[in-house]
Amino acid sequence: MPDFIFMLTRADRTIPDARDRLPEALSAGVRDIGFKDVGLPFEELQHLAASIRSAGATVYLEVVSLDPETEAASARVGAELGVDVLMGGTRPDVVLPILAGTGIRYYPFPGKVVGHPSVLEGTPDAIVESTRMLAGHDGVHGVDLLAYRFKGDVPGLIRRVRDAAAGKPVVAAGSIDRSERIATVLEAGAAGFTVGTAALDGVFPGRSAGLADQLAFILEQLPSTTSRYHL
Repeated sequence: MPDFIFMLTRADRTIPDARDRLPEALSAGVRDIGFKDVGLPFEELQHLAASIRSAGATVYLEVVSLDPETEAASARVGAELGVDVLMGGTRPDVVLPILAGTGIRYYPFPGKVVGHPSVLEGTPDAIVESTRMLAGHDGVHGVDLLAYRFKGDVPGLIRRVRDAAAGKPVVAAGSIDRSERIATVLEAGAAGFTVGTAALDGVFPGRSAGLADQLAFILEQLPSTTSRYHL
């Protein structure tokens, strides 16, 4: 079954009060929780990762990088934090040597990713070919697709990327801000999806705009909240 990953982020940055909001996410039943490598100093990210881990949740770090140097630095941050899953980035040749021996699972972005907040550019064919290239690496465990940051046929793109990933999971990330989009990514075959800003801003029609109710509503959209696809 698909995973829902709650990101303690707004506009692709870790929120300043991430540790204060963590108990709300845990109380809602979320057990896959991530953040970005920007927005908080390293020491705060250490405390945040440790708090997530101590609660028995899986720790995700999604990197924000526009060049090889910052991508390498982001991968080193993930390794030093001991996260469970490193998401994002586009350069496996840079990242894989840093992650070697760590046990960290790696889900890079396919396609051309530009700007911050990130946007997915390029043709569907180019994104699919990028997926094949990434999935061909032994150290790549899946891909992190910026599905709704792409201007085009989103469900069609997810299906093609899923097929090109050759059995490796596809996570749909970015701008999933309504229940219809959750349904679309799941129907198209994504193994998981992320939500951050939309839940923090209270845009979903849950019992209230409070974070716990927002996350509970999102979990209710999954085919089952008792079985999980382990990313």
